[in-house]
Amino acid sequence: MIVVYTSPGCASCRKVKQWLKERNLPYLEKNIFTTLLNETEIRHLLMRSENGSEDIISKRSKIIQQNAIDLDEMTLSELVHFIQENPSVLKRPIILNERNFQVGYDEEEIDAFVPQQLRSLAQLSCNASCPNYAGCGKIREEA
Repeated sequence: MIVVYTSPGCASCRKVKQWLKERNLPYLEKNIFTTLLNETEIRHLLMRSENGSEDIISKRSKIIQQNAIDLDEMTLSELVHFIQENPSVLKRPIILNERNFQVGYDEEEIDAFVPQQLRSLAQLSCNASCPNYAGCGKIREEA
């Protein structure tokens, strides 16, 4: 299942949700301001990110800037509690499933959330006789 962490008014969040809907991919949306993120969930996000807190926390966040918070000085427990108390520090959207993890909307990388079987089927079914070949199949061949 794809999980998308969002916030109201986030343009990138709307793009991700629209992209998923257009492809009929089921997802679970978690608004970071209305859903309390538990400790296990936050630890999971930190574990999945390649660079830990750097990937999912905006150091330019107002809370961090005004209070001169040094995330590197925090213990893991302190960091988890800080995120729970200040969810606005999270970058968004955060998209993940069993295999993939992405922060923000990236048109090229988001395709990883389409199941492999569907991607393979799409590649097999698009050939020179396909009416959409000029727009998708030919481009894949050139890449």
